[in-house]
Amino acid sequence: MTKKLAPMHPGEVLREEFLVPLGISPGALARACGVPRTRLERLANEETGVTADTALRLAKAFGTSPDLWLSLQNDFDVQVAKRQIGKALDKIAPVITVAA
Repeated sequence: MTKKLAPMHPGEVLREEFLVPLGISPGALARACGVPRTRLERLANEETGVTADTALRLAKAFGTSPDLWLSLQNDFDVQVAKRQIGKALDKIAPVITVAA
């Protein structure tokens, strides 16, 4: 039996693709973004998720889009939910069909 990899948390992307390569600590990023240090420390440690407010701030700081950060969070949330309720989802029959 193959073991599935854990879904990628947006904090992992923040840490591995931005903080580490740029040599920035979560605390320094928090100061630049005007948020409490703990907010970005908890995100980078994968203890909390990305909010719209945080997505806007990260986008501004890194020259990305807020949608990048929110999409990462959404993908993570959906994957976690699928793992939690997958068997229940399998039991749901469509109530509407799309005509071809």
